[in-house]
Amino acid sequence: MNKNSIDYVFKKHNIMKNYQVNFKGKKVTMLGLGLLGRGLNDAKFLAECGADLIVTDLKTEEQLKTSLEKLSKFKNIRYVLGEHRLEDFKDRDFILKAAGVPLDSLYIAEARKNNIPIKMDASWFAELSPETKVIGITGTRGKSTTTHLIYHILKTVFGKKVYLGGNIKGVATLPFLKKIKKGDIVVMELDSWQLQGFGESGISSNISVFTNLLSDHLNYYLKGGKTEAEAEQQYFMDKAQIFANQKEGDYLILDKDIKKIIEERYSGSIKSKIILINGISEIKDWKLKIKGEHNLKHILRAIETMKILGISEKKIKKGVESFGGVDGRQQLIREYKGIKIYNDTTATTPDATMVALKSLDDKKNRNLVLIIGGSDKNLNMSGLIKEIPKYCKAVVFLDGTGTTKLLANSLKIKVLKSANANDLKEAVKLALSFCKKGDTLLFSPAYASFGMFKNEFDRGDKFNKIIKNLK
Repeated sequence: MNKNSIDYVFKKHNIMKNYQVNFKGKKVTMLGLGLLGRGLNDAKFLAECGADLIVTDLKTEEQLKTSLEKLSKFKNIRYVLGEHRLEDFKDRDFILKAAGVPLDSLYIAEARKNNIPIKMDASWFAELSPETKVIGITGTRGKSTTTHLIYHILKTVFGKKVYLGGNIKGVATLPFLKKIKKGDIVVMELDSWQLQGFGESGISSNISVFTNLLSDHLNYYLKGGKTEAEAEQQYFMDKAQIFANQKEGDYLILDKDIKKIIEERYSGSIKSKIILINGISEIKDWKLKIKGEHNLKHILRAIETMKILGISEKKIKKGVESFGGVDGRQQLIREYKGIKIYNDTTATTPDATMVALKSLDDKKNRNLVLIIGGSDKNLNMSGLIKEIPKYCKAVVFLDGTGTTKLLANSLKIKVLKSANANDLKEAVKLALSFCKKGDTLLFSPAYASFGMFKNEFDRGDKFNKIIKNLK
């Protein structure tokens, strides 16, 4: 048996397959390669398994240079860059769709017309490894912290028998098939796009956590002439795939707010057992490294997950108290000349930035200096604009389509010092000019990163480099 085949991998690790597939010689078109690393690692995995692979991306060869260099040794990959071609969605065995590609794409339509299965990274893994326990976490905000916290606790308890996948920087989940063993646990952060793949495959995670639902990604969901209400309902329905295909014996962890939304918006039946989080009092004396009232809910969600898995309270407490948070989420980078500097680059919505402001507020002095701005997502910023003066002494606007729209609509922040910056380095310089010893500089953009940066992780990395190089 070919040692590079998926059949070999499954036999070696004693994993029962519910979807028989051997990638050797299979014709796979990857729709989207990207620069985050997920597409790159999926391409490497499929190429190593002997697939006949076409990689197509609207980005050019120059834009994808770093990813392409890492795939240069594979002779079984053909590239179509700077465009997509309908011919690459005919006579193929599978289409592997990147998360950001809409399901109503004409290329996806072509594949459907030709009866070609549409797959996505995380859901395809879950489909091929049914005896692996999958813990899935979704929501507009809080899914990253909840995901990493659950993973951290399990890693403390189970060692190498737990894996972190889904919407994780640089990580593709499909290649876990090489090393996964029966009974292992995979913790996945799942955004609405990845959950489209779960819906497409008719599966859901065994333990699902749904944190909350706020307006987000309207720039994506408003396409096709949808009204805002229709777009928000479609966003919810994509999120709902985390529980839509759960079975009896599966679990859905919620708080009362999201339970109410589900009852109002979801017309299907829920077969899983619903567990509502409560009991903040039971952790009031725990020594937590992550601050803010919102993080208490993340902790409670993790606790309920651990209870389902039979983890003792002593071990849960140890795991929670040793958790230091997630990179790019209210992350303290450095104290510079008595000024605390935080990176909150993953705040891509106004709600996320408002949470950061409340978490870092010192309750006495309005001593925050905020850097915001970026690409427009068609989200309502009026609430954030009202909140900023309650916490901030100054604000710096980083250039971007969203920033331009905000300022053009005269949603200006009153009674604050403010400045506009053309790039991130200038934004940091201006923000520091507003700071004195004892103040806090917060980089919490409230917008997407496209245009000036590759993604929010690239934005955060560049911010960290600027701050660490301060003299």
